[in-house]
Amino acid sequence: MTRAQPQALIEPETRDPAPDVALAARLFEELERRTAGTAGVTRASYGAGEALAHEMVRREGLRLGLRVETDHALNLYLTLPGRRPGPRIVIGSHLDSVPCGGNFDGAAGVLAGLAVAAGIIQAGVSPPCDLTIMAIRAEESVWFNASYIGSRAAFGLLQPEELDGVVRSDDGLSLAAHVTAMGGDAAALRRREAFLQPQGIAAFIEPHIEQGPELIDRDASVGIVTGIRGSFRYRSARAVGAYAHSGATPRRLRQDAVIAAARLGLALDDIWSRREAAGEDLAITLGQFSTDPREHGFSKVAGRVDFSIDVRSQSEATLESMRDELGELALRITRESGVSFTLGPLTGSTPARMNARIVAALTRAAEANGCIAPLLPCGAGHDAAVFAAQGVPTGMLFIRNANGSHNPAEAMSLADFAVAAGILMRFCLNDLRG
Repeated sequence: MTRAQPQALIEPETRDPAPDVALAARLFEELERRTAGTAGVTRASYGAGEALAHEMVRREGLRLGLRVETDHALNLYLTLPGRRPGPRIVIGSHLDSVPCGGNFDGAAGVLAGLAVAAGIIQAGVSPPCDLTIMAIRAEESVWFNASYIGSRAAFGLLQPEELDGVVRSDDGLSLAAHVTAMGGDAAALRRREAFLQPQGIAAFIEPHIEQGPELIDRDASVGIVTGIRGSFRYRSARAVGAYAHSGATPRRLRQDAVIAAARLGLALDDIWSRREAAGEDLAITLGQFSTDPREHGFSKVAGRVDFSIDVRSQSEATLESMRDELGELALRITRESGVSFTLGPLTGSTPARMNARIVAALTRAAEANGCIAPLLPCGAGHDAAVFAAQGVPTGMLFIRNANGSHNPAEAMSLADFAVAAGILMRFCLNDLRG
């Protein structure tokens, strides 16, 4: 009979790591319960709801024994040490929401990272390098009319004038006032002090619910993002014609702003169809389409229409040529109709390509887990764009979600969340040097 090995020499029991989906489910339920209102959830940037969400994630990080840090903008970092020093993997997203939004937008990414870290700890293994879960502040620009406040602040990219010049939409108080009230360091942000350095990050992965219907249409639990579309936007465009009597003014003498703006929209849709058929990545939206309620009437030809134009693509060349084509189109309709177009101030964003090596690694991880993950463009803005622009190898993982986002009806299933977390787990435990 062989002798029992002394207890002190027995290796700690390990098992195949699996994400702690039950932890995430519990936190999703708590988030919804504690930040819900009359419709959906509201977690205002640098407000009570966002702060509560950050405190919940901090609490769980401490319970798991993770190293907890915050930066000057109060972004939260929970780190699980790896087997070797050097650049780390960061999994992150945001915890704020739009007013009366859904419970999963942003939060799914943070809780996916937490589920992965918890699963690694429970299995008694260590990742090859440090693994950090990042809960990012103030991603939803609806609150401060500024994009990516938290992620830009982490790299020292926030402009000093934004701290006093940008105010929150619901109370009129400045960004600096809100950061200070929450315990952040507005003075350090003005000095553009960075907490993150690009060379210290081996990969940044942002899991996020899909905000469109592609994964539903393809019957896929997850998708892998190839790039985040850039954009140009005319938020305050206007068509100006002439008001006239609807019965007394013949068609040939009308300067109908509604018809002219509609022609512009239909022509843009034809351009989209033609360019998409030629293989270009493009999305065009005419929105906020309205006549002036002070002047319009049932028996009047409309003399003015206000609208917005939002054009998005992964290609800077496509965006540039679309701006030119839009201008030519507006001039042609003006010549033909007598209705003039004022497009107003131009705003926009630069496309962000996901790192090809990270896309390939996520694809391999999905395949190894028996999952088909289609490649998709991302039409919405995300903090991942900031990381990619800083040269950080960046990837995004979409999770299937019904009913779109930014509304109370978001419907991500825990089964699909578990698939995404499993892919992340495999990605994080592989050696990125290979």
